[in-house]
Amino acid sequence: MQFPSAVFRKYDIRGTVTGENPQLTPELARAVGMGYGTYMQRTFQTERVYVGCDNRPTSPALKAALIEGLLSTGLDVTDLGEVMTPSVYYASAQHGARAGGVQITGSHLSLDFNGIKMAYDRFALYGEQIQAIRALIEANDFERGNGTLTRDSSLVQQHLQTIASKVRMGPRKLKIVLDAGNSLSGVFMQPIYEQLGIEVICLYCEPDGTFPNHLPNPEDPETTKDLERAVVEHGADMGIGFDGDADRCGIIDERGHHIAADRLLALLARDMLTRLKGAKVVFDVKASQALEDVIRAHGGIPIMWKTGHSLMKAKMAEEGAPLGGEVSGHLFIGEDYYGFDDAPLVSLKVLEIFSKETRTVSEVFDTIPKLVATPEVIVSAPDDRKFQIIEALQQEFAAERPVITLDGARVSFEHGWGLVRASNTQPAITMRFEARTKADLVAIMREFDQRLARYPEVSREKLQEQIAAFSA
Repeated sequence: MQFPSAVFRKYDIRGTVTGENPQLTPELARAVGMGYGTYMQRTFQTERVYVGCDNRPTSPALKAALIEGLLSTGLDVTDLGEVMTPSVYYASAQHGARAGGVQITGSHLSLDFNGIKMAYDRFALYGEQIQAIRALIEANDFERGNGTLTRDSSLVQQHLQTIASKVRMGPRKLKIVLDAGNSLSGVFMQPIYEQLGIEVICLYCEPDGTFPNHLPNPEDPETTKDLERAVVEHGADMGIGFDGDADRCGIIDERGHHIAADRLLALLARDMLTRLKGAKVVFDVKASQALEDVIRAHGGIPIMWKTGHSLMKAKMAEEGAPLGGEVSGHLFIGEDYYGFDDAPLVSLKVLEIFSKETRTVSEVFDTIPKLVATPEVIVSAPDDRKFQIIEALQQEFAAERPVITLDGARVSFEHGWGLVRASNTQPAITMRFEARTKADLVAIMREFDQRLARYPEVSREKLQEQIAAFSA
């Protein structure tokens, strides 16, 4: 079987579902079911797979085809229906080493796309594992059998009640605005919040997989404007927004300002370290220096690692770290839990912290040092050149300055740092910069811009926009 190789990405399978030649079709989903089912049985002796999907119009057909493929390999399948991705991860983790999980979801992407996320036990398949599945598909090398199909909605409720049991709310009665972006998070999370005594004002909580109001992406300033405005208008303590499959959430403070994910991780780390002295916290190379400083100041051990939610989960397990996260918004709680990216649980932990606080959300975050930083800057670069460019930049910078080459080049300057790395998910180079002052930040960005100017195949427009914005 031959399918577009580009859809087999580092962390998932993802492609277009519209147009004359869609990449992700039911035929491909069926083949993925056969490839995944075969790989899982041969590698992990898997016996059962839990399957779910988001509420996009294209998801049910893809899920049905994927299940057909799984069953044909002899695996038993439990169909969880339309659910959040963490519920699929929970079902897989709950049933241990011989269980797997697959979610059909396009997450925060436009309706032209959809995807397939694959898990085993409490981990995610990625990298060479996904390429091994591709190789099985291309070789038409599959296990054969007749698995059984069951449907079970109780596991979803078990997941929700389990994460609710992980928090102990304090005396403060919180009022929040929940923006589900018409994904499934509104249906599932509003009752859980209310069960815990939280007043919930719902924004786009009605499921509609065409996302008529905005794409669900809590890290995009364009898609959080309504939530920011609603928090201020309703005098809420905070806003919570989820992405399309609820493995990421974003927090808006009472003033309508977004809290960056690495600052949110700092808050969670500070709280966790009151209970787990000397614990390790894993974070990605894009994270603020302030995060590392907070972890150290509160007796924790900071561990910088490569960007990518699958890589982060694996590193946490290797290090025995009970907490981790990355700037993209994937946060992982392993304290008395499985350590996968469960944004509903993250949101509950944040609410627990503030239910025991007398200060506002902004006042608490003001106690975490904040340097001047850019958002993630993404510039287009050809897939067949981006890694070569990054390698050359690593060598150039290393000849002059301290450089962390764990994932791209994180270059240290006297008053800040700059990061340049190849994206694992798109034909692009990603950058981030942080410094003590705007002037320092602009100087660092300009040095990166000058070096990238030698590579005309790299579009520097977004970087130059950031330079202009911080120069103003």
